[in-house]
Amino acid sequence: MTFTAIDFETATGYRNSACAIAIVTVKNHKIIDEYYSLIKPPNNYYWWQNIDVHGITPEDTESAPLFCEIFPELKKRLKKQLLVAHNESFDRSVLVRTMEHYKLNYNELLLPDRWDCTLQIYRSKGFQPASLDACCNKLGIDLEHHHALSDARACAKLYMLK
Repeated sequence: MTFTAIDFETATGYRNSACAIAIVTVKNHKIIDEYYSLIKPPNNYYWWQNIDVHGITPEDTESAPLFCEIFPELKKRLKKQLLVAHNESFDRSVLVRTMEHYKLNYNELLLPDRWDCTLQIYRSKGFQPASLDACCNKLGIDLEHHHALSDARACAKLYMLK
């Protein structure tokens, strides 16, 4: 089982406002690499509702790199990978919209139109609710919810248990 789990946090309700990313690489059922970075969102602008969810503030990202500055590192970890996310439509759209904002070509990542989704997988198994924290709680997976690295790591563990 080889795949890559990804998670974003956003500064606003706009999908191009990534303020944190985590990528967890799994090979042969083992986590072999973890990447995490804060990202300075456009104009370093935040909605208080988003800050309340993840705790990341404009002060935290004032000196953080722009998405386009870390993209070469992201591309190495994402290109041609089987991607997994919890609520993949959200994370996929954040990646697509953030790349569009910086005039980067999503197609060069050679990813499928849809990624695997642990939310859908666990809903189909009858988990109610199937939120990331509920699944992790039920299965005994450690989670610091809404910290991108913890969320991506938990998603990877859920996917390995599917």
